[in-house]
Amino acid sequence: MTPTTNSRRRFLQTAGGATALAIAGCLDGLSNDGEQNAQGTDTETDEEGEPAAVESVDVDRIARDPTAIPDPVDWNEPREHDVTVRTERVTAEIEPGVAFEYMTFEGQVPGPMLRVRRGDRVNLTFEVPDDLNVTNHNMDFHAVYGPGADATTISPGDDPAQLSFSAEYPGVFIYHCAIPNMDQHISAGMFGSILVEPEDGLPEVDREFYLGQHEIYTDGDVGEEGHHGFDFDAMLAEQPTYVVFNGQAYGFTEDGVGPMHAEVGETARVYFANGGPNLLSSWHPIGNVWSRFYRDGGFLTEPDRNIETAPVAPGTTAAAEMEFPVPGPVKIVDHALTRAARRGALAVIDVDGEADPEIYDPNP
Repeated sequence: MTPTTNSRRRFLQTAGGATALAIAGCLDGLSNDGEQNAQGTDTETDEEGEPAAVESVDVDRIARDPTAIPDPVDWNEPREHDVTVRTERVTAEIEPGVAFEYMTFEGQVPGPMLRVRRGDRVNLTFEVPDDLNVTNHNMDFHAVYGPGADATTISPGDDPAQLSFSAEYPGVFIYHCAIPNMDQHISAGMFGSILVEPEDGLPEVDREFYLGQHEIYTDGDVGEEGHHGFDFDAMLAEQPTYVVFNGQAYGFTEDGVGPMHAEVGETARVYFANGGPNLLSSWHPIGNVWSRFYRDGGFLTEPDRNIETAPVAPGTTAAAEMEFPVPGPVKIVDHALTRAARRGALAVIDVDGEADPEIYDPNP
């Protein structure tokens, strides 16, 4: 039984609610010796054409901690923020036994969340270290007026790029690499979020979580052990091998690094970025609803209420809140359910506390 089969089985056994069915450089695509192969695909196979054995991984965990979020804004006047972001290529496991070379901002997926207040000034320094990259990179901030990607495009050996911008409109926005091979770079992990709070801040919540969905296109099948290269043909056909949260299949489950946690009576806000590069996400919490859903990450209009499943387009974000009136797992999925059941798009919030049979009674 492969790890994916085991994860899928646990999902199918536990996912159902009240139903009877449980349910500027184009240099990538290089082989290890730096020569571009005929298909333009980074393949790593043995003599029989099978995916090569897993190489030594650079990091034990590619998935960024979903609680690694800066504290809420507590200042009332505009501030300046000096931010440095470095690109890093790292080999890590998509799931146990399945290795892949990721391109990242700061070593994990998604890139770090930045948090500022409307009117703040962000002074960005962007670096591409020579020893960790073989191609151009940049940062395209959707929260910026102006061509930020042009200002930040650099190659290995170039001096760090610098960009200064004012955060003029509140919301949560995506940022991503935007060189010509941007689809590959985003698929491999180069995206993240910047949160621009309104002047009066956001409603207080007990917990905040940060998730990023993206597709990974590999030259191996789901669950096939070994080191997987990138498959451009699969990306052109928009047929991903994996669809994951934070770079890792089933990462925030018992089969991964572990679920997220909350307590009965708490409220949580989830910031969600769909890096894509291609697929719309049908974002859904099994066993709950998005009690307040900030469509497209906007905070200036009233949120939608009690949303079951919400579309989040590639290259955009959303924010949503939920309450936890009873204990038990809340499963966050892409409700294009093959992605959740077979390709990795499942994360769990374990909710601890006292049961309330008036709200939910599993044994009436």
